[in-house]
Amino acid sequence: MLTNRAYILDDEVDFLHNYYERLVVQEVHDQSERVQQGDRDFLADVACVALNRLPPRYIRHDVDMTFFMSPQDMVEIERKVSQAVTDALSYVESRERGESPKLPPVEVSLISTRGDKPAKAGKAVTAEKTEGSKPGKAPVKAKTPKKK
Repeated sequence: MLTNRAYILDDEVDFLHNYYERLVVQEVHDQSERVQQGDRDFLADVACVALNRLPPRYIRHDVDMTFFMSPQDMVEIERKVSQAVTDALSYVESRERGESPKLPPVEVSLISTRGDKPAKAGKAVTAEKTEGSKPGKAPVKAKTPKKK
């Protein structure tokens, strides 16, 4: 421990949460009549599947995250949450029917990995540079094994 203070977990855990939890629960409620009618088990199943498809973003207060987001980030998050919930609803309902559904691949671009962020000066790496190349020399291609 970093301090000598005794921690009581029941009192301490509520001050942090995954930013997406509340958004996902609200979206499941908005998209599902079963949840609107009070099916809490279905809500939990769908929310768990959806949350596992989004990157974790643990925060103390929602304002901690939203304060630093642009309007484009907010729109992207809304879209990602909506798609994760749609996929999760389909998946859970298919499993209930006894089917073996597959979830589509997860797209991993939420805020921290956005490609449209400007590169820092002097740190940009060009696409021409490949493994084994040195500045001022032609790039070295990776060798592929010869077929027999």
